[in-house]
Amino acid sequence: MLIRLKQLFIRYKEMILYLFFGGCTTLVNIIVYYICAHLLSLATVPATVIAWILSVAFAYVTNRIYVFESRSRGLAAILREIGAFVSCRLLTGVMDLAIMYICVDLLHFNDLIIKIISNILVIVLNYIASKLLIFRKK
Repeated sequence: MLIRLKQLFIRYKEMILYLFFGGCTTLVNIIVYYICAHLLSLATVPATVIAWILSVAFAYVTNRIYVFESRSRGLAAILREIGAFVSCRLLTGVMDLAIMYICVDLLHFNDLIIKIISNILVIVLNYIASKLLIFRKK
C-alpha cells in the first residue's frame, strides 16, 4: 500500500505540489484580503490588489523551487521567468479583480464566497500557464 502511494505521488508529484502550494497561495490571498477589507476597512479593489501582490510573490517562490523545480540560472533568465510569471498572473489577477468588482460591488454577493470561487478559477488557469509557458522543460 505504501509503495503504491509513493508511486502515485511520484507520478503526480508536480500536480500534487501545485495543488498544495496553490491552496497555500489561496490562503495567503484570502487572509490578506480579509485583513485589508475587514480589519483595515479598505475597499474591495485595493484589498484585492494587495492580496494579489503578496500571493503572487509567494506563488513565484514556491512554484519556482518546489513545484516546477526551475533550473533557470543567471539574472537575465530569472528576470525573464519572473516577467512571464507576473504577466500571466497579472492576467488572472485582472480576472479576479473583475469577478470581485462585478459580483461584490455591483451584484452584492458575499465577498468571501466569491473570493473562494474566483481563486479556484485562478488556480486552474495559473497551472496551465505555468506548465505550458513559464516553467516548461526544455
